[in-house]
Amino acid sequence: MVTVSEVAKNKIIELRQKDGLADEYAIRVGVQGGGCSGLMYDLQFDATQQPTDHVVEDKGIKILVDRKSLLYLAGTELDFSDGLNGKGFQFKNPNASRTCGCGESFAV
Repeated sequence: MVTVSEVAKNKIIELRQKDGLADEYAIRVGVQGGGCSGLMYDLQFDATQQPTDHVVEDKGIKILVDRKSLLYLAGTELDFSDGLNGKGFQFKNPNASRTCGCGESFAV
């Protein structure tokens, strides 16, 4: 299961409103090959649920994860930081054996 922190929830709602998207738009969280550690996170708004998607709702945010990505993301919390050490969404992934310095890629 993928969860969102309270800060991430607020930022997702803010961005969805800023982009003029309806509340039906979910967050699609995925994993793709690439990055300096081998795997990269993919995060986007999506209004289309695929038949093979794992769907979860946390703090009122609907999260879509494809079956392959779920293996890498189980137990992950999506957080958001706007501090001096980096701004943006962050993935707290207990499955990652290492991450790159920017936090956008990981290895298992």
